[in-house]
Amino acid sequence: MGVVEEHASVLSQEQFEELARLAVRVEEALRLEFINGKIGEKALPDGDHGRIIQWLTRLCIQANADWWLHGDQGLRVETYRNGNARPDVCLAPSDNFVGQGEWADADGVLMAVEVTSRDHDTNRRDRQDKPKAYAETGIPVYLLIDRDTCEVKVHSQPDGGRYEMLLTVPFGKTVTLPDPVGIDLDTEPLKDWVR
Repeated sequence: MGVVEEHASVLSQEQFEELARLAVRVEEALRLEFINGKIGEKALPDGDHGRIIQWLTRLCIQANADWWLHGDQGLRVETYRNGNARPDVCLAPSDNFVGQGEWADADGVLMAVEVTSRDHDTNRRDRQDKPKAYAETGIPVYLLIDRDTCEVKVHSQPDGGRYEMLLTVPFGKTVTLPDPVGIDLDTEPLKDWVR
């Protein structure tokens, strides 16, 4: 078995952020991320994906009117904030990102949320790279709504390198999102938004 060697990216975080700004000028739908030293393209959401975000937004606002699910807010992630992720949404106080730019510090983020997309990179990005990056950043909860496996995966208790707790439930069950979120999710409606 060969040894896999990690190579640091030749891009700095500042260079990546400039590249991401330029990419949007070329193609508005091109949304780039920079995780684990690699540039990745984030797939555009489909209608079911959007409906899942609507459902979750309503539940979060009902739980606390001072919260908002911020869509398409770029976050600086990883141990030294040298990565850039674009969660589908992140739960934070409504004013959390006021005065910050396209790429914001993750302080104040209560939960990062990803809904799997129908692209070739979902396994590595949503199930491997992002849990690690969000845990390193100290985001308390990472919620993965996995449309491929019809499961909700709740990652919690970040220890600086990974989440110590992972709870997986099939669509149709109720799951409690741990503190600081503390919301019960009845995942039955998710069955209607899987194709």
